[in-house]
Amino acid sequence: METFHNIIKGDLPVLVDFFATWCGPCRSYSPIVESVAKEYSGKLRVLKIDIDKNREFASQYQIQSVPTTIIFKQGNMVYRQSGVLDAGELKKSVEQFL
Repeated sequence: METFHNIIKGDLPVLVDFFATWCGPCRSYSPIVESVAKEYSGKLRVLKIDIDKNREFASQYQIQSVPTTIIFKQGNMVYRQSGVLDAGELKKSVEQFL
């Protein structure tokens, strides 16, 4: 079974969407993240982490607001942004790490 830490240390960059089910902006951001995941399939891994079900990750990465997007490359955090990004902004952010 793959662990979070093994996934973020892998060969592909990993976009992590920290969200909460009660968060309205998170619900509007979800389709954007999913479309980027499809577009960059095979070049980027995308994980969605519910902060209420995974409090240890929320604490470890000091998630103070949702949605928060973090991109990891070979285990290192290379990008972090809180709030909703539009598709163009998210793609631009992802492309610099591919």
